[in-house]
Amino acid sequence: MIEANGARLSGEALRQALALCKEKHPGIRARDAARELGVSEAELVACRVGNGVVRLDADFADVLRAAPSLGRVMVLTRNEHCVHEKHGVFDHVSIGPGHGIVLNHDVDLRLFMSHWRFGFAVTEEVQSGTRSSLQFFDIDGTAVHKIYAVGDTDRAAYDALVERFKAPTQTAEIEIAALPARLPDRPDDQIDIATFRKHWRALQDTHDFFGLLQEFGVGRAQAMRLAEREFAYPIETDAFRAALERCATDTIPIMCFVGNSGCIQIHTGPIQTLKIMGPWFNILDPSFNLHLREDAVAEAWVVRKPTRDGIVTSLELFDREGHCFVQFFGERKPGKTELESWREAVAALVRADGPGEVAADRTPSYA
Repeated sequence: MIEANGARLSGEALRQALALCKEKHPGIRARDAARELGVSEAELVACRVGNGVVRLDADFADVLRAAPSLGRVMVLTRNEHCVHEKHGVFDHVSIGPGHGIVLNHDVDLRLFMSHWRFGFAVTEEVQSGTRSSLQFFDIDGTAVHKIYAVGDTDRAAYDALVERFKAPTQTAEIEIAALPARLPDRPDDQIDIATFRKHWRALQDTHDFFGLLQEFGVGRAQAMRLAEREFAYPIETDAFRAALERCATDTIPIMCFVGNSGCIQIHTGPIQTLKIMGPWFNILDPSFNLHLREDAVAEAWVVRKPTRDGIVTSLELFDREGHCFVQFFGERKPGKTELESWREAVAALVRADGPGEVAADRTPSYA
């Protein structure tokens, strides 16, 4: 929060401003309170150091390597438009220089550790009682990942982890800095579209798609526009609902990816309870919750990528800035073909570019 003289509020002044904000807006979420006060969420947490918040000082990869000791937890990863919550246990944690994975079925994460700059253990009073969590933030103060204690979390292990990684100096002051602006897309007329499409057709793995975009200097939303309609076509912005409703009704297991600069979180499995609450589309299942702002969806695309195992189909939602903030796939493992039931659910969605026939699976041949 900026004072009239241009200085940022001190920790104590910010604590007072936060208390007034919560009084004015009962139940306000931390991200929204930060926006209301004109500060980052990390600053809002840091101002409470010594008052329910412990600052962590470690290689946060070490914190994650210790997380299996906690037992069952709830992990939360979000971006501006989507919140992804999963219950489960950390396991198979592997973190190298810069990147890492947590490869348990329930806690399934892709980690980009250069964006994990601040960490805190947070204790707060909420309507349901006292809540404890580990919260991690990027250098600009936005949250990259949170780990919440739940009823069957090992609380002794949680307390021991906090004590182990507690910063020697518990200061409320943090210095945030803006992330670099995203580079603009290259103009379409500077891209060899024919060769780009040829390389798309030759993809061998879904993970190769990011390399394809980098190779040609193409943004993800731009790629949708430039692709052959065999491989990417638009649907109405709310059409994803129909596909997920069919998956819930027919018990078609899905994969749901939500990410930010520091973490991608994945749900794999069936979905059951779908609810619309105001602008939010929600999946409210016992071990998986998704909260998606439908009014943030500016474009929705069906995307088809060739792989060694056949075509892999996704639903991808983009905001007004061209950022893909959630992806849905049918459940699939390497070496296995895509679920036909998922393909049928997606194929039933009405195209937004008028009638058109999607080509049959044309799996490339590889030597």
